[in-house]
Amino acid sequence: MNTVFHPIRLAGLSLQNRLAMAPMTRSRARPDGSPSPLTACYYAQRAGLGLIISEGTQPSDEGQGYLATPGIYTDAHVAGWKQVTDAVHAQGGRIFIQLMHAGRMSHPDNTPRREPGVAPSAIAPGAGMFTATGMQPIPSPRALSTEQVRQTVQDFRHAARRAIEAGADGVEIHGANAYLVQQFLAPSANTRDDEYGGSIANRARFAIEVATAIAEEIGPDKTAIRLSPGLSLWGIDEGEQGPELYRYLVAELNKLGLAYLHIMHLGDEALLAELRSLWQGALILNRPGRPREQIGADIAAGLAELESYGAMVLANPDFVERLKLNAPLNEADKNSFYGGNEQGYTDYPTLRDAQPA
Repeated sequence: MNTVFHPIRLAGLSLQNRLAMAPMTRSRARPDGSPSPLTACYYAQRAGLGLIISEGTQPSDEGQGYLATPGIYTDAHVAGWKQVTDAVHAQGGRIFIQLMHAGRMSHPDNTPRREPGVAPSAIAPGAGMFTATGMQPIPSPRALSTEQVRQTVQDFRHAARRAIEAGADGVEIHGANAYLVQQFLAPSANTRDDEYGGSIANRARFAIEVATAIAEEIGPDKTAIRLSPGLSLWGIDEGEQGPELYRYLVAELNKLGLAYLHIMHLGDEALLAELRSLWQGALILNRPGRPREQIGADIAAGLAELESYGAMVLANPDFVERLKLNAPLNEADKNSFYGGNEQGYTDYPTLRDAQPA
């Protein structure tokens, strides 16, 4: 456990510890997609972690999938995020904005253009989406043309530049959790016959081009990516070639000198060890549902430089202090995860709140 409290240098940044706040959608953005002052408070409360990775933030109108998620491509978005980054920095924290294009995981009712989502191929995920009128089935997406794929790469580039203008310390590409980047990786979602489909190299091309474009725009030391090898969710099936695909993808990404690789680990320990050996930079590891008593184990074992945590950080603004003192943790209120106001967002008590006046 003690190793997680050691400071570390990450891509030129001094982090006060090796704990990261995992990206978590909270669906509390304003109608125009800009973060509110409440969002600034939420992240600033958690600035005691070494690194904050923001909620998924769409790089374009087409990238939105859910209700009330933030964007980072307009002047209003930049102004809203500037409040967030300033608040985090004022508390001594560091923050990367995660760029998330939902792809086919979208419903027209949730998006500015009121159109179905876009994807590698016109294949519906077979899932539902929460909208203002309740759960609705997700319609078949619009298949991107080759030129539209290239434009989407440029949308990511533009959003990364805007994130830096907003004061972010860097950006994390969301290449996991069944969203657009992973849709390109999975044969179940990608049946293209151009240079973005078919072979492993072709299916990995979009992820590599996005990472390359962003690294060119803002610098590789401000560019990171999150992957979830082997994820089976919302119709995503990477098939028997999945491990080979990730070995190829990680080796190619390693050549770019990115700030870090963030892996949501789903249990294939042999593959994780292989990816660790292929990746020469910093690795952040997330094990969903990991119990408290195992915090720090992957850092101690040399598998990762940082570990990221979600719900425990959501419910405990003073997460690091509680770990140091071996103090009890607040339980997360799942009913307030998505949407709403300060309840279940900025009102979780800290240890200091519990002290008598």
